[in-house]
Amino acid sequence: MNLRAPNRSDGPALQGLVARCQPLDLNSVYLYLLLAEHFSGTCIVADHEGSLLGMVSAYRPPARADALFVWQVAVDPQARRRRLGLRMLQALMARPHLADVRWIETTVGPGNQASRRLFAKLAAHLGALMDEEPLFGETAFGGAGHDAEPLLRMGPLDLRAAQVPRTMNRRTHHGLENL
Repeated sequence: MNLRAPNRSDGPALQGLVARCQPLDLNSVYLYLLLAEHFSGTCIVADHEGSLLGMVSAYRPPARADALFVWQVAVDPQARRRRLGLRMLQALMARPHLADVRWIETTVGPGNQASRRLFAKLAAHLGALMDEEPLFGETAFGGAGHDAEPLLRMGPLDLRAAQVPRTMNRRTHHGLENL
């Protein structure tokens, strides 16, 4: 499994991956092209023999340079139960240009227990506390029947002092400088 930054040619495959990963909200190919083009430094994909089996999309909120907001984590059904989501998040957080991130934020609906477990494992791995607070209530989605999306916030982090995740070998870590 090759963990790498996405590129613009991944746009359609990213949309296809998310389509296979219910209950994630599916967006246009254009949005996934923009993620790959403008936010490749804060996104990561898992590529296996030319097929995308995983993706984490994230960005730094403009008003909070010390935060990384994880927007979507998608793992293809055939690649689940292999800790791929956690490995992608660990590899993303090991990128040198993200060493100044002090907070990881995400929204996860109350019923999405798999994502809640994933972020609890990430917080434990990073030695961080995780808090939850309201962010987007059900009415924020315009009555579309969408669940509330509370904010999960992990931190404060000191990624400069953190060690390379144990799931990564020396060769894999060395290649992260190029992501």
